[in-house]
Amino acid sequence: MSNSEKLNVVILAAGKGTRMYSSVPKVLHRLAGIPLLGHVINTVRLLKPASICVVYGHGGEAVPAAFSGGDLRFALQEPQNGTGHAVQMALPHLGDDGNTMILYGDVPLTGVATLQKLARADGMTLLTAQMDNPHGYGRIVRDAGGAITRIVEEKDATKEEREITEVNTGILVAPTNKLRSWLSELKNDNAQKEYYLTDVVEMAAREGTRIASVHPQRIWEVMGVNNRAQLAELERIFQLELARELMMQGVGLADPARLDVRGRLSCGRDVFIDVNCVFEGEVNLGDNVRIGSNSVLKNVEIREGSEVAPFTHIEGAEVGANCKIGPYARIRPGTTLAANAHVGNFVEIKNSQIGTGSKANHLSYVGDASVGSNVNIGAGTITCNYDGANKHRTVIEDDAFIGSDTQLIAPVTVGRGATIGAGSTIARNAPEGGLTLSRSKQIHIESWKRPKKKE
Repeated sequence: MSNSEKLNVVILAAGKGTRMYSSVPKVLHRLAGIPLLGHVINTVRLLKPASICVVYGHGGEAVPAAFSGGDLRFALQEPQNGTGHAVQMALPHLGDDGNTMILYGDVPLTGVATLQKLARADGMTLLTAQMDNPHGYGRIVRDAGGAITRIVEEKDATKEEREITEVNTGILVAPTNKLRSWLSELKNDNAQKEYYLTDVVEMAAREGTRIASVHPQRIWEVMGVNNRAQLAELERIFQLELARELMMQGVGLADPARLDVRGRLSCGRDVFIDVNCVFEGEVNLGDNVRIGSNSVLKNVEIREGSEVAPFTHIEGAEVGANCKIGPYARIRPGTTLAANAHVGNFVEIKNSQIGTGSKANHLSYVGDASVGSNVNIGAGTITCNYDGANKHRTVIEDDAFIGSDTQLIAPVTVGRGATIGAGSTIARNAPEGGLTLSRSKQIHIESWKRPKKKE
């Protein structure tokens, strides 16, 4: 039986997060678009453990409600009497065999390689780190031979112990059966009147249990979040690390410090991304795609050779090859652009299919429409798709030409090759070929005077 098949994981996530000054539980605050606790759960799942138990408290059922998956178990800690008490709440959900790993829901960036190294160790193993400024952390106390004897919290440490620079990250692995025994012996005779999980280290040392330590690959893997400044710091660490990975895969970034990925971004060859772009959900960019500055893409697929000009928003859409979009365009969910389509400045498209080579280059709204190939949609064109209660569809067939400032009142069809004269309001189907227009007779009133502002 592998280590992972015998591994229990407990994630402590009951803290209130007072210094966040928020009604949202701390572990539900987001980093790269994902709750802090979500990062920990996603990493743990890569270990394929026998069980995962999340201990929650503040925020009530908001924490369990935010996560799904049959592999997750939840234990309520109420009241919150320390980390040792929190693990006690999880004990009924743990198997008796193997080891138990303790993690924290507000330490989101611990890497899977670090956790794998921790999981492979025998006996009790602590994840420790050397810090130039260890303020706020519990210190690792060793004997003259270098063996770990205990952990002392800073509030209970002597002046000499506070000089120690090796700190306890709180993350550890211990044999499950021994952990049960140690937890039953915890006392709260300390400055906080809490049951410290760290006290089990001294118990293990007294019993002669082997206590080892491993170190994270990078120090930021053990950095936690207690306030919004720390959350912002970890956000930038995460984004810079992701930017580095993208550049190593050949993606061109104008400035890796000005990139935000809040989901998953996959890129083909020779992709270029300008500054201040945001990618949310699942975004796939094909070869030679260029994304202009200050653009936001969410759940989008863009095929090879397409260009997105600055300040463009695209969500829930598929963009074909060699399209041109923007600047200042908005492509909304349900939209598909075929190859070589053009969508220009201040054009909004929603739940519509735009055919090959078709263009809407200026100041138009196209909603709930099926647009054929090689259609030209003039500036100021609007599909009037909503009657106040229901949405209706507009169909524009291949090779049609829609003149500027046209209103197409759905449901309506513009036939193949038809031309709609500028300034028309089309409420009935326009036959294919020829010219359709609807304008009132132009008149001039000689005696008319412009109204004046009343005093």
